[in-house]
Amino acid sequence: MNIIDRRLNPSGKNLPNRQRFLRRARKIVREAVRKASAERRIGEIGDAGVVTIPVDGIDEPSFHIGDDGTRHPVFPGNRDFVEGDRLPRPPGSGRGGGAGSGSGDGKSEDEFRIALTAEEFLEFFLEDLELPDLERRKLSSTESEGLRRAGYSVVGSPANLSISRTMRKSMSRRVALKRPRGNDIAEAEDALAQAESRGAGSEELAELRSALDTMRRRSRSIAWIDPIDIRYRRFEPVPKPMAQAAMFCLMDVSASMSEHMKDLAKRFFMLLYVFLKKRYKKVEIVFIRHTDEAREVDEETFFHGVESGGTRVSSAQREMLRVARERYPAADWNIYAAQASDGDNDPRDNEAAAALLVNDILPMSRYYAYLEVGEPGQGSAVSSLWRAYQELSDPRLAQRAAQSREEIYPIFRELFSRDAATRGRTP
Repeated sequence: MNIIDRRLNPSGKNLPNRQRFLRRARKIVREAVRKASAERRIGEIGDAGVVTIPVDGIDEPSFHIGDDGTRHPVFPGNRDFVEGDRLPRPPGSGRGGGAGSGSGDGKSEDEFRIALTAEEFLEFFLEDLELPDLERRKLSSTESEGLRRAGYSVVGSPANLSISRTMRKSMSRRVALKRPRGNDIAEAEDALAQAESRGAGSEELAELRSALDTMRRRSRSIAWIDPIDIRYRRFEPVPKPMAQAAMFCLMDVSASMSEHMKDLAKRFFMLLYVFLKKRYKKVEIVFIRHTDEAREVDEETFFHGVESGGTRVSSAQREMLRVARERYPAADWNIYAAQASDGDNDPRDNEAAAALLVNDILPMSRYYAYLEVGEPGQGSAVSSLWRAYQELSDPRLAQRAAQSREEIYPIFRELFSRDAATRGRTP
């Protein structure tokens, strides 16, 4: 007997149980995240979300009767069955049963939804790419904010107390209210003592005593430091200055590009987006797909639209230049580009593509990554487009080849390593 707890769980009340469940069902949750990431848009890859996982395969705790146990179940209100009768299955006879279980929609009560935070979703997504723990923490860290001085406040933490500003306010208040100084009171006391010693008249003594009493009373009533004098150094959070970036995704969609190759390209684009999103406040994505002609499209069309024709990489590069000059001037935007192709390009177009890259695109770009994708076991044959790019010498250009999903993150990590010397361009 399996017990599934479907009660609503208030946020933060059952964190240890939730963590144990994620560890126990890690494989199934990872498969669900893989499926969900394939359906997500690139801009949503780092967001929190809900995934649906089946009960089958999860090692849930269960209660059962021991080998020597004797069980006598009691069914109150039973008038139709006796011991030994076989109970008929409900219509549909699927797991979960109940009305509508035979509707054929493929869903039943034996699957449930679990909400993952943005960090958990990204962790499972990157785990699928065999991401090391250290690098995963780097990509899943949140943007921090800095602090800057913002004047003074009358409330705050004792650690932020400004003694100099407090004493300045205290002195200004005491001067404005004419609080007598200690020296003034001492001089008044000396004058009274001298008058008494020389036997001054009663009127003079009364006047001196009245003045001294007034000074003492004002000294007691006007505090040396009043709560209104206290000032605290005030700080306000300021987001780290992060410029805006434009991410251009260029992909060959001719007949030679299989769904496997497009999946490799999508995963590389996702990692690049996550990388830029953590370092720039604003990131905009431009999708350009091409055969022998190129056009800017939305994400759905970019990955799932069907086109036919030859392959001219230069058409996508010219479209990128047009969009960048119209909407993303290099003086205001950090431009990054990622191109995915199987390397099958019109040989007459390779020279034009290389010229556009070195003369127009690279000078305005921060980085240009070329990913040549292939089928598993295809071998390491070098395409003509690869050779054309390889002849270019520019540190802003990097190229890699991938044939399986497991290669995507190691390639990405190598391309964006802090050590520029590791960014070779061999397949």
